[in-house]
Amino acid sequence: MNFIKKNIEKAYNFLLSQSFRVKSERAILAVAISSYIAHLILILLVNQEIIKLESNFFTSPIAAIYTPFSFILIYEVYLLIFFLPKSISFYIGKQYEIIMLIVIRKIFKDISNIKMSSDWFFIKSDLQFTYDVVTSLIVFLLIFLFYKNIINKNDSISEANSIKLKSIKKFISFKKTLAVLLVPALFILSLYTFINWVVLSFEDYKYGILEFKNINRIFFEEFFTVLIIVDVLLLLFSLYYSDKFYKIIRNSGFVISTILIKTSFSAEGIVSNILVVGSVLFGLLILLIHNFYEKNKAYFSRNY
Repeated sequence: MNFIKKNIEKAYNFLLSQSFRVKSERAILAVAISSYIAHLILILLVNQEIIKLESNFFTSPIAAIYTPFSFILIYEVYLLIFFLPKSISFYIGKQYEIIMLIVIRKIFKDISNIKMSSDWFFIKSDLQFTYDVVTSLIVFLLIFLFYKNIINKNDSISEANSIKLKSIKKFISFKKTLAVLLVPALFILSLYTFINWVVLSFEDYKYGILEFKNINRIFFEEFFTVLIIVDVLLLLFSLYYSDKFYKIIRNSGFVISTILIKTSFSAEGIVSNILVVGSVLFGLLILLIHNFYEKNKAYFSRNY
């Protein structure tokens, strides 16, 4: 048992240390810049009719911004895992940042399909672009309010007065184990989804183009399914260390919020946008109500 703990700690200190985070950030930025230049070159070759690619994704230079944003999203996924052992609230906040970046990335992808017309609100692609822009503004504001209302920067340490320090250390150790397991799991998942998409594209060209249109769902739909499992595990294991009603409801609310995000990938049109906004808004309201209980816990402990 001690051997396993030591190896998990070693893996955690290597994969999720501050120094590794800085190195990862630099590497992702280098790849993002390189991919952006490569995408621009492809667009130039398509426009000069040197090569032929049947997709709007390779016609407008603006659409090329989509590619580096994809790598920035990969780094955000890493940051989500990085914050998991440190703070549940910041971990949830990173989920909201990811869905926000997915919406922004979608805007850059679809901006090349905009048709400048007086019938703007009757053209499906233009209307969806409008929904996405409005959604990004609302979610951006909600994320700010969410972070502003995180009372304690470290959720586990903040409960030191009500839970034995030994129990807290066990919970942090459990979260570290989850984080270490998530790194290879998400790497395998990303590799699988990418290979699966490439194989489908080669097997059936038309189906490949359809998948390309729904590229925002690739990896992230499965990724949020994994996060739901992780959130439920955090909720169940937190019951060992805190029986406070409002803590249980907060963690349960965060699970619901993640489920709403995951559901948004299966929805289309304005329903998808409503689910995205609704998920972040629900998480914010859960946090605000939790904070109300936290600030008045002396009253509740005295009267209940």
